[in-house]
Parts: sequence; C-alpha cells; structure tokens
Amino acid sequence: MAVFAVDENVIRVLLSVKEIVRVSELGESAWARASRIDVLHEDNSKESYFMKVSQGYHGLEALKGEYESTSAIYTITPDFCPKPIAYGTFKANGDSHFYICKFYEFSDGLPNPEMFCANLAKLHSSHTSPTGKYGFHCVTYNGDLPQDNTWSDSWETFFARAFRHVLSIRAARAGPSAELDELLEPFFEKVIPRLLRPLETGGNTIQPSLVHGDLWCGNAAITDEDTEDGIVFDPSSFWAHNEYELGNWRPERNKFTRKYFNAYHSHMPKSAPEGDYDDRNVLYAMRFNLNAATVFPSQKIYLDMVIDEMRRLIQKYPDGYDERVLGFA
Repeated sequence: MAVFAVDENVIRVLLSVKEIVRVSELGESAWARASRIDVLHEDNSKESYFMKVSQGYHGLEALKGEYESTSAIYTITPDFCPKPIAYGTFKANGDSHFYICKFYEFSDGLPNPEMFCANLAKLHSSHTSPTGKYGFHCVTYNGDLPQDNTWSDSWETFFARAFRHVLSIRAARAGPSAELDELLEPFFEKVIPRLLRPLETGGNTIQPSLVHGDLWCGNAAITDEDTEDGIVFDPSSFWAHNEYELGNWRPERNKFTRKYFNAYHSHMPKSAPEGDYDDRNVLYAMRFNLNAATVFPSQKIYLDMVIDEMRRLIQKYPDGYDERVLGFA
C-alpha cells in the first residue's frame, strides 16, 4: 500500500516518529480535507492521528480556532473531546495549514443521552472564563464563518453584536433581503432585550460557560459501542450562556431529540426566568439557522426559518423589555 508524503512540520509536532505507516484520506468539505495518519513511534508503539488541512489566511485562522476551542474543552473535560496536538503551516507549502489531534474510531448513531449530557453539563458547569466575561481569546469559525468573539461583560450585548456580525457576512455573501431587513430594528430593540436582559436583572444572574458552539449530530459520535459513550469534535467555542448550546438542538435536522434536552436539564436547571426558556431556545436556534444561511447562502430554507421565527417573536413581544411588567421594579 502506498504511503503518502507527510510534511516535515507535521512529523515534527507528532514527536518521536520512527515511521509513517499509512496515510488515509477521510474526505473533504468546501473548506478543508481530512486524513488519518498511522505512525510507528521510536519506542515501537503505534498511534493514529486525525489531520485536517485548509488553505489560505482564513484556513489557518479556522484551524487555530479549532485547536484553541478543543484545547479549552480538553482542559475541562479531557474525556469529552479528542486530545489536541497542534496546528501549523506546512514547510513545503506556506499556504497550506494543518490541525492534528488524536484519531478515534466512531460507531454509527448518537451517544447515550445520559452520559453525553452529563459530560456536556460538566463542561458548562466550569465557569472559568479567563476574563470572567463572554467571548473568546481568538476568532473561531462555524464552517467558513468567522465569529465575533469580542469579550463582553453582558451576555445580551455579546449575543446582539455577534448576531449582527453574522448578518453582515450573510448580506455580503448572498445580498440584501428586504424581508429580513424590515424586521431587524424591532428584533434588536425589542426581542433580544426582552428575552436576554431578564437573565441578568431582577436578581437573576448567569455565568459564562464554555460552549462547543456548533454541537449538532455531525459533531458528536460514539466511541464505545458497549456503553454508547461518545465525544464531541470540530468545535467553534466561546464563553456563553450555557443554554445557547441547546439552540442547535431545536432544529429536527440536528437529531438531538427531547431525550437529550431532558437528560441535560437533569444536570443543569433551566435559567430564570424559566417561563422564557422556550423562546430563548427559539432565539438561540435562530442564530444557528442564520449561521447555516451564511455558510450555505444558496439554500434559502435557512433564511426563511430565521425570518419566520423573527417575525413570530416580534409579534409576541411588541413592548420589548419593561421591568415594571416583568415585576423587577
């Protein structure tokens, strides 16, 4: 079997490699390709690594974001993600970049809800944001979409700014939408304050939690067939309200059923005010649908979902945030 050449800078970060046994191509997307590298170390131990390769400036930044996200998750829950090794640039081609982590054999299906959500709750329960704020220390990418992770003291402020950032990229890629644009003022002035400000007012408080940031069924897998235990991978992390993670579970296409919501909340209670929980989940799901509308601008269904839910929430909360009505005065 042919052995493909492995760049010198990749071998350097793997350490103590005696022989490259095999390189297997695993597939590719529009912005990256993946391989498995099987090696024999100098102590005759065998190891397999996963390598993702991207091109250009944004390719490097995306791989850096994945490495930093995975490293942050691994620090808190080392059994819940692949061990990150390194990211860097090929010696033979300065426009090609790589990310390396431990390789896992996956089984079909989604991990057991109880164990999976216990690990996710453990990740979210570590309120160890290095600044005590919402955000992240570098840009992370959802697909080929760079996220605005600028630090903020307020979750409402962070969420609104990040949402506007995705809107601007979507417009640049797909062009303006008059139907969407006419909804933006009441959405930002009424809906976001109404649903997010009560989390941090009226005696309520939340703390930043590290989220995976793109936790759908394609980024979670079973690693043990007997226990159905699993891990998460391909993160685009930042410090957020923990419930933000579950916004990506609302669309049925992502296959995290009600069992996962229930298992998660057996460990992590719903934030107060609990009566706003479902509409907060709608709001967070809207951000993930907007991400999809930006990453796949030709697929109009995602933008239609955003517009439909935005219009519904605007109709439901025409008065926005009023502390007197909410009983905070």
